[in-house]
Formats: sequence, structure tokens, C-alpha cells
Amino acid sequence: MLRGIKTLHVRMQRHCENGEAIAKFLRSHAKVDKVYWCGFEDHPNHAIAREQMRGFGGMISFTLKNDDIDAAKKVLSNTHLFSLAESLGGVESLIGHPASMTHASIPREERLKNGLTDSLIRLSVGIEDIDDLISDLNTAIG
Repeated sequence: MLRGIKTLHVRMQRHCENGEAIAKFLRSHAKVDKVYWCGFEDHPNHAIAREQMRGFGGMISFTLKNDDIDAAKKVLSNTHLFSLAESLGGVESLIGHPASMTHASIPREERLKNGLTDSLIRLSVGIEDIDDLISDLNTAIG
């Protein structure tokens, strides 16, 4: 634990930098509909995050324009650096699909009422090279 604490600030800095770069990349992608990241000024909790955080982290969710569950699953199966996992991870980048993983037992209508669409994808952005991560997502999204 002591060894880990010594590098925590460096890991968190990279996590935040990578998260911001990926959020901006996703927001500009033609096949992405919405991007949920508290670092965007139009995020409903941006003001709170700005008061509580130095950086906005690398926890990001996004939806695809066609909101198709099969398209979302295709993205999940085509990443090479983002590992499919329900965890929010450590230093490695992870990707998850709540509709088929963590929230699969909730009826679709109930999920949709709460904004959990079929194409919602969650990312926990790690500290890998940002160009590699963006390239991986770009290829997976198509």
C-alpha cells in the first residue's frame, strides 16, 4: 500500500488526462450520440465536480446514435486495449455494457425509464498511451 500511495498522484493525473482526451474524442465521433463525463460544462453535475475535484477523472459513459444493442456489443468485442469487465478497475482501461451486464436483470422498459439505453457503454479509462486508447476505440466504433 505504501508503494502504491507514492505514485497515486501520477496515476490519477494520467487517468484524468486520458479521460478528458477520450471524452472529447467521443463527443466528436460521428457514430456517438451522447457522452456523459462530468468535465463537460453541460453535464448536470459539472459545478459540483468542479468544486470537489482537481481533475474530472476517466469514468465516461456514451451512447451510439442508432441505440442498437448489437452495435454496442460489436464495439465491446472489437476493442483490444479496453478489457471487458464489470469492475471500474485500476490502472488498465475497462469497458462495460450495463444493459447486458450489470443491469441485465432489470426489464428493458425500466432501464429505459432511467436513461439506461441499449447502446450505453461505460469506460474506466486507464493510464495507457492515449493515442493507443483512442485508436482502439475508433477502430471498435467504426
